[in-house]
Formats: sequence, C-alpha cells, structure tokens
Amino acid sequence: MTSIRHNTRVLAREKALADGVKEVAAELRLIDIVNLVVFVNLEKHGNIDDLVNSSAELYFKPDTLRYGWASHVDLNWGGPAKIYLDMEFRHMGVTVFFSLMLGAVIASVDIHSISFDISSGDPEENTNRLIAAIDDARI
Repeated sequence: MTSIRHNTRVLAREKALADGVKEVAAELRLIDIVNLVVFVNLEKHGNIDDLVNSSAELYFKPDTLRYGWASHVDLNWGGPAKIYLDMEFRHMGVTVFFSLMLGAVIASVDIHSISFDISSGDPEENTNRLIAAIDDARI
C-alpha cells in the first residue's frame, strides 16, 4: 500500500512539474534537432545552457529553472530521436533535480530528487509546496 501512495505522489509531482515546464519544452523543440544533437554529442554545455536560459526566461523568473550541465541523446534506427537534459528547478525553498525528455511531439519529466528546505512531514503538503513554488516562479 505504501508503494502505491509513493508512486501516486511521485506521479502528482512529475505532472505538476511537467505542466509547469511544458512551454519551455515547446520552445526547446523549436531548435533544429541536428544542432541540439551536435551540442549534446560534443558536450557543448555552454551552448545548451544558453538555449535553455533563452527558453526559460520567457516563462520563469531568473535562475529558477536551469540546465544541469548533463545531457544525452537516444538515437536508434527504428525510432524517433529523444534528447534528455538534466535540469534543476529551485524556488521558495523547493529544489528539484530532473530530466527533461524532448521528443518530436512530446516531452516528459523524470524527477531524480526533490528537497524542501523545511519539510512539513506531510507528503501532500510538500506536493502542494512544489505546486505553489512552480506557480510563483512563473512570469
């Protein structure tokens, strides 16, 4: 029973984060995929950081959503390309490290870790704090 609640909580947090960054993901998908793949493969993290910052500044307050300086590309002959960018969200005492997956028509997030400067001890309250932080970080 605990794992079901935990999974539901993780999914709720990932959904809140995905809803919050969906416009940023859409902006990033406007970049020519060949250029983005080259930047990832050649580890041009400064270039990727500039692209993420340019996309994020349209929707988020400064320094709340950042590139985590790690990325990889999933290319194979039988399927669509997927680019994974490690990201960090930090605002109002909430820090989330996650991967942002960019596909041709979809994007998704996978939370690696989340921390609260002052945890309430109540997982639902912490999820609500995440949602409030995302809402407050948006322009």
